[in-house]
Amino acid sequence: MSASKQIVIIEDEPDLAELLQYNLQRAGYQVQTAADGVLGLKLVLDQPPDLVVLDLMLPKVSGFEVARQIRTSPLTSGVPILMLTARAEEIDQVTGFKVGADDYVTKPCSMKVLVARVESLLRRSRSVGQELRVIEAGPLEGDLTTHEMKLDGVLMKLTLTEFRLLVAMMRSKGKVLSREDLMYTAMGPAVMVTARTIDVHVASIRKKLGIHGPMIRTIRGVGYMITETPEAFESEDAEAADASTGQE
Repeated sequence: MSASKQIVIIEDEPDLAELLQYNLQRAGYQVQTAADGVLGLKLVLDQPPDLVVLDLMLPKVSGFEVARQIRTSPLTSGVPILMLTARAEEIDQVTGFKVGADDYVTKPCSMKVLVARVESLLRRSRSVGQELRVIEAGPLEGDLTTHEMKLDGVLMKLTLTEFRLLVAMMRSKGKVLSREDLMYTAMGPAVMVTARTIDVHVASIRKKLGIHGPMIRTIRGVGYMITETPEAFESEDAEAADASTGQE
């Protein structure tokens, strides 16, 4: 039997949150709840679920912003979002879809209908969900369920922060991530660290990658990116450094 799907409910009405949790658990899902946007984001980012049921009107951080940040994080960008709200205006629905909601249900609603919507979203996202659990880049293979990273088939000894930083770069393979993006992905929205802290973590990851360290490329003044062809970038970086030296 496959493991139960994980669902996070972010809803500030206690009675409704309890009712949703009860019905989804009866349907066979494992459910966690959060009563505000900050805690909800922490739950989702700490252990990306298979689906998020998200209220629109939340304390601390709005449902719109929660959805936007879920879609921004490389770890959770593919997690389905079912937006749940008492506001039925068309503009809210349009905004919800624009920030990444996959479906939209207005309160009050039938629990049977809501469970059916959840099941439908999970069926549609099954292949994406499977992709989210294992991620690869060159000699690297990361398992997002066990938080394990292998390099050339050998298990790496990474801290949780290092694992999250590396996964973020792997998910955005070929694209540059700013230090701010990496801070958010690895440590969450409520943790403030300096850019230097990210640099120290990245330096540690490079050391642990050994000969593959150059896979992580520094983009001066912007951030970092990962590539499967470090040799090409090593050559480009060397040429750029030579040219810069020649100009000074």
